[in-house]
Amino acid sequence: MSTPPSDALLIAYLKNVLAQINFYFGMFIFTFGIVGNILNILILSQRSLRKNPCVIIFLGSSIVGIIAIVSGLVSRVLSGVTADLSATVNWICKLRGFILFSSRAATFWLIMFASVDRWFLSSTNALRRQMSSMKNSLRGIGIITIISTIIHSQLFYCYEANRVGTPLQCFTKNTPCRLMNDLTFAIITILIPLIFLILFGLMTISNVRQTRSRVESAVLTIATFTTRGVTTQRRSKKADQHLFKMIFAQSVCFGSFTLPLAIDKLYGTLTKDIQKSALQTTIEDFIYQIVLISTYFPMGMPFYINTLSGGSVFRKATFNLKKRIIRKLMCK
Repeated sequence: MSTPPSDALLIAYLKNVLAQINFYFGMFIFTFGIVGNILNILILSQRSLRKNPCVIIFLGSSIVGIIAIVSGLVSRVLSGVTADLSATVNWICKLRGFILFSSRAATFWLIMFASVDRWFLSSTNALRRQMSSMKNSLRGIGIITIISTIIHSQLFYCYEANRVGTPLQCFTKNTPCRLMNDLTFAIITILIPLIFLILFGLMTISNVRQTRSRVESAVLTIATFTTRGVTTQRRSKKADQHLFKMIFAQSVCFGSFTLPLAIDKLYGTLTKDIQKSALQTTIEDFIYQIVLISTYFPMGMPFYINTLSGGSVFRKATFNLKKRIIRKLMCK
């Protein structure tokens, strides 16, 4: 079936627009994402913050976020300038897909794990509060990393280069693989962490409301004996509140920019055997690649989200980092 001239012009236009978006928007996310994650690591690594179990989880998510951005965006940005080797070389395609999907899943699950840590800490149960510890944070990061790599190891079999009739040349090689990959991404990478984020967020709010009156009365009692203890307690709780705001802002960002891809992947898999015109296929591929590149946005913006939602605690740490850098430059 021949393509009408008007459809052919629209197809060419959409492909040209997509190439521009991949290059410029991809370059924007890559630059600001790498810089932001590096700044996030430097700030959260400061002595005043790194003793907090939740901060360690945020550090882990920033490191994994850099891996996801590099593995996912470098080839997309360079595809407008030079050949994308992952589209033609089989082992590069498989390795890139594995690193990208496993690191992206680990990033989202670490954000979810941070909300679990906040729930532990806000609990009225003393034993549950003790579960918010550096040991458990490091253990959780390790478990999430291992599980993510195991789940996505199937990509070494399923992903293949030089694919035709798929949104990308480096793509799953058959329908069972595509269905498994799409369901894994939609359910395990997106829906389950998002549900737990909402659930533990609501439970944390409930814990805070239950203990608010107790905390206020306790602070008044302590104030009659020692002002320093009250100040320390208030600062600690203030830091915890800002950390919760950071978790909430990142969860909203992740959900907004990743759910569309999960829906689109499931739609593409379910309608794979339906005959479509060249224009419809081009439009669907255009939408797929737009929502795909959008998933890198939340992984590249943790520093900027934290700066806006982290309150004076995060901004003070940022200011301290700036002073340290200026001091070192002046000493040289």
